[in-house]
Amino acid sequence: MIAFIDDHREAYGVEPICRVLPIAPSSYFERLAQRKDPDRLSARAKRDLELKPEVERVFAENYEVYGVRKVWRQMRREGITVARCTVERLMRGLGLQGIIRGKPVRTTVSDKAAPCPLDHVNRQFRAPAPNRLWVSDFTDVATWQGFVYVAFVIDTYARRIVGWRASRTAHASFVLDALEQAIHDRRPVHRGGLVHHSDRGSQYISIKYTERLA
Repeated sequence: MIAFIDDHREAYGVEPICRVLPIAPSSYFERLAQRKDPDRLSARAKRDLELKPEVERVFAENYEVYGVRKVWRQMRREGITVARCTVERLMRGLGLQGIIRGKPVRTTVSDKAAPCPLDHVNRQFRAPAPNRLWVSDFTDVATWQGFVYVAFVIDTYARRIVGWRASRTAHASFVLDALEQAIHDRRPVHRGGLVHHSDRGSQYISIKYTERLA
């Protein structure tokens, strides 16, 4: 956001841009003052400035293959006290990512030819009450014996997982089991008032899953 204002302030001015963006002009000018005088930075920001070169150094010295965990452990071995979550945040901000072994796992395989229901959510993942909006998805989790798929159903009102299931294979019955658990545990009674949202993965637009939703 700050970079956007820097790029367009000459054309539109700072205040007009800030009126459109969710930022106060004072916050922008404070950031400019911090660039000129690092002593005005917060303690966390000052610490980040010290750690970023160390993170970049460890990453570069290890052939740019280390991920968050290995960079963090190497820094700890060198006597640099830092939290793992801090290393993760700094690497993300620096655009550094380790090498992932093995083939990448695709969880969403869309069938372009299959009919797909309309999007009734439009990225507005909020609900006025429980059992009004459920979102479903599944992901892969790496274990010592290979990948395990975990499907889940979340009630967006409380941001709570209301149904889940784990499986070694990503078949339609596996995501349907997560839905069945959510239905059994929550027993939604608002006929026509519960919206189910998912991506266009083949599991979620399968005949079995669609029939169960109906």
